[in-house]
Amino acid sequence: MNKIFFLLKVVGVISALSVTSFKATASEFVIAYDGFYDRLKVVNKGEFQYAQVNFYLSDIATNEVCTIKSGKILTEKQEFDLTYTDNAQLLLPFDKQLDTDKAVIVVQPKNPQHDCQLKLQIEATELSNFALTKANLFELNQEFDELLSDLSGFFVSKLMWFLLPEQQGVVLKFDAPANMSGEGVSCKENRCTIKITDEWQDDKTLLNSSANLISATPWIVK
Repeated sequence: MNKIFFLLKVVGVISALSVTSFKATASEFVIAYDGFYDRLKVVNKGEFQYAQVNFYLSDIATNEVCTIKSGKILTEKQEFDLTYTDNAQLLLPFDKQLDTDKAVIVVQPKNPQHDCQLKLQIEATELSNFALTKANLFELNQEFDELLSDLSGFFVSKLMWFLLPEQQGVVLKFDAPANMSGEGVSCKENRCTIKITDEWQDDKTLLNSSANLISATPWIVK
C-alpha cells in the first residue's frame, strides 16, 4: 500500500519510496542508497531534457527544511562526503557500485530538534534558457507525465491506471511576483499554475513574465 500511496502523492510529499530509513541517534538520519539508485536509473533510461527526480529532507512535524550540518555516504569499506544544498537537497551520484555495496547515507541536521524525513520531487530546475512558449510548456508537461508514468511502473500505470493522480499541467515558480495571464493561467505571487491542453503542442505563443523562471513541477489534481 505504501508504494501506491507514493504514486498517488508522488509530487512533493513524503512516502516510503521503497527506501529503508532508520535513526542511528536521536537526530541522525540514515537511509539506504538503493532506493535512490532505482529512481535515478529510471531518469537515466529516459530521454528527458528538463524533467528530473530530486530528493530533499524536511522536518516531519513542521515540514520546514531539515538543514544539513554534515553528511556521508558509507559502505562497509569506504566513506564519501555527501553533497547537498542549503535547502537540504541531496545531490546523489548515479553509481552502480554504491548500489552493489549496499551504501547508506548518514545525515546530521543542523537543528538537533529536527526529525528529518525524505521528500521526492519531480521537477525541472535547469531552465535558464527555457522560452515560455505554449509549445515548450507542452513538451515539459509531456516529460513530467512520462517520468511520472515510468516511476509508477508497469503494474500501476498499465493495469491500475485509475489509481494514478491526474496531471493537468505545470506549476511555475519565479524569482519575483509573476504577471502572466491568459486562458488556463492562474498566478499568485511568484507561482503560476498552467493548465495545458493538446492544442498547445505546436503553438509558439509566448507567455510573457517580468520575473525569471526558477523551477517547474507537475500540476497534480488529487
